Amino acid sequence: MIETKSAEETRELAAKLARYLRAGDVVALSGPLGAGKTVFAAGLAAGLGITATVTSPSFVIAKHYPGNPGLLHVDAYRLACAAELEDLAVGDWAPDCVWAVEWAEKVAEALPAPRVEVALAYSVDGRRIELRSKDPRLAAAVAEVLAC
Repeated sequence: MIETKSAEETRELAAKLARYLRAGDVVALSGPLGAGKTVFAAGLAAGLGITATVTSPSFVIAKHYPGNPGLLHVDAYRLACAAELEDLAVGDWAPDCVWAVEWAEKVAEALPAPRVEVALAYSVDGRRIELRSKDPRLAAAVAEVLAC
């Protein structure tokens, strides 16, 4: 668990995590409206070396940002269930990408089990962010990020 006091601190935390990620890794973002999920995704993009402006893909469901690796930014807010994400076959769009999935709890069954789960919540001074993973490589990455 870590607290950030600004959007910039949230982006910096995500950029640190991005340094440990590789194509195929999934970052599952959850939290209420306005908690910073899109800000976190923008930080991941910056950490991956992507210079494009990252915006919420709410209305298009997914956006691809090219890079090495790229970023596939998915917003599951408008999806009713995991099957709808599977039907879109977004994984086929960009196999060379890290995935950032907002509202991941709505489509958790469709996401690979080895993933980083990021829970964002409001706190008195900013945002409270919990990072966790059951995957040994990704859990080690989370531990490194939180140690910095």
